[in-house]
Amino acid sequence: MSLLAVTELLSKHKIIEDMLRAQATRRPELVETVVHNQHTAELRMLLSRLSAGEIGRSLESVSPDDARLLWRHVAQDRMNDVLWEVSSALGEHLAGNVEPQFLSGEVTACELVDGRMRIIQVVSRSEMEGLRPIWIDTLGASKSERGWLGRHFGLELPDPEDLTDLEVSARFYVEENGELHLHSNFLLDRDGQSRSVPVAFIVHADTLFTVRSEELPVFRLQRLRMRSQPGEVSDCKDLLLALYGADIEYSADALEDTYETLRRVGRKVLSENISDSDAARILGNIAEEEDLNGRIRGNMLDTQRAVSFLLRGRLLNTMQMEDAREIIRDIESLNTHTAFLFEKINFLMDATVGFININQNRRVSQLTVAGVVFMPLNVLAGIGGMSEFSMMTQGVPWPLSYGAFTAGMILVGWGTYTVLKVFEARNAKRRAKA
Repeated sequence: MSLLAVTELLSKHKIIEDMLRAQATRRPELVETVVHNQHTAELRMLLSRLSAGEIGRSLESVSPDDARLLWRHVAQDRMNDVLWEVSSALGEHLAGNVEPQFLSGEVTACELVDGRMRIIQVVSRSEMEGLRPIWIDTLGASKSERGWLGRHFGLELPDPEDLTDLEVSARFYVEENGELHLHSNFLLDRDGQSRSVPVAFIVHADTLFTVRSEELPVFRLQRLRMRSQPGEVSDCKDLLLALYGADIEYSADALEDTYETLRRVGRKVLSENISDSDAARILGNIAEEEDLNGRIRGNMLDTQRAVSFLLRGRLLNTMQMEDAREIIRDIESLNTHTAFLFEKINFLMDATVGFININQNRRVSQLTVAGVVFMPLNVLAGIGGMSEFSMMTQGVPWPLSYGAFTAGMILVGWGTYTVLKVFEARNAKRRAKA
């Protein structure tokens, strides 16, 4: 539909130009300028509604002259994406020596050279030519960039934003051509905030493709290991298992930090006095650690399903199967730790809520004591305000009578308070003996 609209607009432009040349007008330049501006506005409006892929297919379908005409009206900020959608020959015809660049994201290629891993930060299309990588890592690549990579290597790279919509049962599968697809969640714990980042793994033609939208410490760690430890990875499936293993190590480090945080929180909770503000902060810290612990447990279960799928499908060699079993054993060990942490978190939360209740009970007790102390005083104050009291003190100067009455109220209040304290002390002794 988009190609048809572009073709019709170009045909209309040619017909109008031919008519203008055939007709003799008094002001041909003015008419031609008006028609040209109108045609340019229509063409630019049409191109703004089309995606980069649709523009690229249109450029490939029309003649070279029409392609140059269309190219002049493509927005400057979209030219790079459109260049990814056209062939190298047509791109050179349209933009000269300008090559499409990986501007929206980062693309890293890793290839084995004499047993050592060579890591290349790919910037342009020409740098990808001639490489025989075992790993292509795309971080935040645009649709056009992913599309060119897919056409270059003969597969389709998914959009990372669509990975979260997949159900668990659809995350692991093998295509008819033997292409292996795994979609897993990786932990990102940064600046006290944790979240799960979806990553797509595709094994195609002995090459591992990873598609993600955020930088992950696990991937940086794996690249450092490949530089410093040659021979650790021999093929793409070794690399896939190494990434899963690094994710488990990263999760284990996060659990150690959780242990330390809960240890500090526990010392505060088990102290003698906790104010309500301290309790609120403690509950906030506990809630953050509970969220992190739950996220780690969910990611580990997701990783366990992925590795189990590789084992059940007999997609690994003998050494890789042993590595996969070791990963599953590590996951089971971490699951034990997460279960223990959930129990510890529940205990600390119950203890903190208990201290909040104790503080509330203490305040209610203080209000009760005050109410008991002032109850007889209220009765006496009511009596002092009656007219009978004035009759009883008739002939006595009012400062003296009311001063004595006030002193009597103070003595009654002090006596009531003393009796309550003595009663409370006796109860405390009885509870201590029991």
